Amino acid sequence: AKIRNPTLTLTNTDTSKPSEPYALNKVLTAEELAPVLDAMRQQLISKNVASEIALNITETVKATLVGQKLASFTRVKTMVTQALKSAVMRVLTPKKSTDILHEIISNRRSGKPYTIVFVGINGVGKSTSLAKVCYYLKQHNIKVMIAACDTFRSGAVEQLRSHARCLDVPLFEKGYLKDPGEVAKAAIDEGTANGFDVVLVDTAGRMQNNDKLMRELAKLVQINDPNLLLFVGEALVGNDGIDQLLMFNKALQTYIPRAQAHEVDGIVLTKFDTIDDKVGATLSMSYKTGQPVMFVGTGQKYTHLKKLNVNSVIRALFS
Repeated sequence: AKIRNPTLTLTNTDTSKPSEPYALNKVLTAEELAPVLDAMRQQLISKNVASEIALNITETVKATLVGQKLASFTRVKTMVTQALKSAVMRVLTPKKSTDILHEIISNRRSGKPYTIVFVGINGVGKSTSLAKVCYYLKQHNIKVMIAACDTFRSGAVEQLRSHARCLDVPLFEKGYLKDPGEVAKAAIDEGTANGFDVVLVDTAGRMQNNDKLMRELAKLVQINDPNLLLFVGEALVGNDGIDQLLMFNKALQTYIPRAQAHEVDGIVLTKFDTIDDKVGATLSMSYKTGQPVMFVGTGQKYTHLKKLNVNSVIRALFS
């Protein structure tokens, strides 16, 4: 017998789930996509993705799917989920190398140490993150020096001195109320003279709206031109973390001449072990800056530092 209706619609026979028709060669419309995309947007927000970014990503996916044909025996939700995962993967996949060890070893030919500057507001674990990176580098036989350029907060130099002693690395410091940019420059000169591979530069935990401290940070970056400028933020702060990061970048744009422009190159997220599957800050910060999450802090010990696993983040977002 001939099939009289070539646009046959088949219905899902799995009664454990709401029935969603399968359609052959069906063209997707904005109306059909809307409820599925809205549910996915809400899911991203529930995982701590900033609401504006969740909306932007789902709107981008909608624009790519409208007018496409639904693959045979594929649900709309399945197609949307696959497209969203691909979009998130593109945001989280670094556009440049995040292999710091390779970059450091390649930099040896320059005769100067590879300089990493850590920035962020008070209380996010900036100095501890610096110490963890120091430990990581030492484990790979990299010769490291720490520079105490937080000359503002009482106790900052002592905190770094304690880390340096535990890690058995030299600390370059000039005490308090000094120009942090000049202290960093002197530390890099010292590192050059003594054959250090890396200088890790701690900076004052600036509230992003403190104009004086932001100017000092911009000067430090301008006169020392670090190889890597890392923003340290908490994994669970959501929109606040994005605002902090954008304010740092704005200050660097404002106070550094355009010819020497240098914004944040990478991100370190602390307290990543406390957020369960609410991993949205990784997506939000990378989406806003185009820069990768280089490391995540997963505890209090020096060993509690990991490279970001993009596939794990995607699994958590869509679980």
